[in-house]
Amino acid sequence: MTPRYLSYGANPAGRVIAAAADVMALIIGLWILLFLLDANRSNAAVRFVHDAATWLAGWAQGIFTFDQDWARVVADYGLAAVVYLFIGHAIANRMHRY
Repeated sequence: MTPRYLSYGANPAGRVIAAAADVMALIIGLWILLFLLDANRSNAAVRFVHDAATWLAGWAQGIFTFDQDWARVVADYGLAAVVYLFIGHAIANRMHRY
């Protein structure tokens, strides 16, 4: 028996959009964490996460001009993550209504 909240009004496209927004925000959040923990940037995994996060948040780079690098990274990349979550879930919620 499927729970009612999973079967009622569930639009697969909305779930895909919400999941994509979550993954994009997760990648950006992972880069913020790696930056704050001063991860080794010559590591291939760290480089991959940095490149993916920079590509996803390229439009948000340079919006804030803090003196400290950590504050600039948190603000610029954090803004991009919040925007992806907000827009992705807003679109997914609209799709669930139809």
